[in-house]
Amino acid sequence: MTDEILTAQRLVRRFARETNLLVSGRDFSVVGTDAVADALRTLLPALGAHLGDGGVVLAPGETPDILLDGTPLPVRETAEDRVDAAGRHMLVATDLARRLREAGTVRGVRIGIAMVLEPKTAQLALLLRDAGAVVAVYAHPDEIDVEVAAVLRARGIPVDGDPTLTGAAERAAALSFLRRGFDLLLDDGSHLIRLAHEEGLAAGLRGAAEETTSGLTPLRLMEREGVLEIPIIAVNDALTKTSFDNRYGTGQSCVFAIADALDAAGIDLRDQPAVVVGYGPVGEGVAAHLRALGVQISVTETDPVRALRAAHDGYRIGRLHELAPGALVVSATGAPHTIDAAVVRAAAIVAVAGGVPHEVDLDVSTLRPYAGPRGEASSFVERAGDGALVIARGGCVNLSAGEGNPIEIMDLSFSVQLFAVEHLLARDLVPGVHALPADADVTIGTAALAARGERIDERSEAQVEAQQEWRSPRFRGVSA
Repeated sequence: MTDEILTAQRLVRRFARETNLLVSGRDFSVVGTDAVADALRTLLPALGAHLGDGGVVLAPGETPDILLDGTPLPVRETAEDRVDAAGRHMLVATDLARRLREAGTVRGVRIGIAMVLEPKTAQLALLLRDAGAVVAVYAHPDEIDVEVAAVLRARGIPVDGDPTLTGAAERAAALSFLRRGFDLLLDDGSHLIRLAHEEGLAAGLRGAAEETTSGLTPLRLMEREGVLEIPIIAVNDALTKTSFDNRYGTGQSCVFAIADALDAAGIDLRDQPAVVVGYGPVGEGVAAHLRALGVQISVTETDPVRALRAAHDGYRIGRLHELAPGALVVSATGAPHTIDAAVVRAAAIVAVAGGVPHEVDLDVSTLRPYAGPRGEASSFVERAGDGALVIARGGCVNLSAGEGNPIEIMDLSFSVQLFAVEHLLARDLVPGVHALPADADVTIGTAALAARGERIDERSEAQVEAQQEWRSPRFRGVSA
């Protein structure tokens, strides 16, 4: 990789890191005619950005070298700064929460949020509280930003969870949270929904919403076995969630976090081939962002249709144990035991995008500090015995080594959560996993486009009439 390309990539990653904003779909302009500027003009469209004259200005070599809406990047030094900055860019969720407040939909409703606690989640809690709900938050020990938790507590929202808890103490904290007594539970991974069922606490819930693919899988199994006691809204299945959060949000945040961690250790991302394990929406996003950064990619899958799609997207297909030696292996399955010990021994680098417990079969006691080729150290890169370098101890890399998904992406996902809250309260749903109605995606998509100042076409009267006509136009007016 040339110095100019690396400099261009670092500039774009710094914009994303310092703002927690999305690159794809955003307007960028590049100042200059040197090799770095040229590299930026190639890189940005590959990442899905729009080149033009406004939006984010990248001016390599100048001071400041990044402008956002005509001014230097906003200061986000404190947790207060980060929470407030998230709120300024969560325009769709803010508008939906205003609608809930004006209608009185959630007034007095007790809502528990059990999700990764970072600035965007804090904003979801604040929006629901401001709409009239009684809100409390729980986060698992490895998914809590203690400074953000302090901000919420200072603003009157209780937070349960502590990064020092393990085992029985962690379970006790989760049970204490559930015993606060909620009407609705918004979960990520369905850990609290399942714990409520195990402990006989589900009967008090009117319903819940689940954010992730990995969380919905066991809930659907519970439904089939007849043990699911409450209605669940499958937030992850909404198009405005999974098509954006998983592909664009997780793709950008995980790949950029991997690149940042390796860069700090003196390793260029493109120094070895990459293997993306799993080609669902997360795998698609990871592969696309790695490709944009110039990495050679192979994909391994257990689903033949997804593997075929990856092949048509231009990636080599193969088996993990044959592709892993000497490669950067990125798990994008959200399934336990995806990366076994043999892969950890053979791969050059291992990272997880998505993340569930034990996605990598890793004995953390074997991890030891890694010094890069010139003695550089990265707090997120360690060596697993004599095997691979492991990023973020095999945890979800964009959360362990970054700030999670970009703000605008979580604006869409949390807008779906707000729709789920409204849907659960407005209808008497039977126990089971339920999809949101299609108009939720339409409303959220329309609002997101309006926030960007975009306009789309409408169907003509002739198109509408044609779609309502059952007779075949090919044979209309033709006699037998």
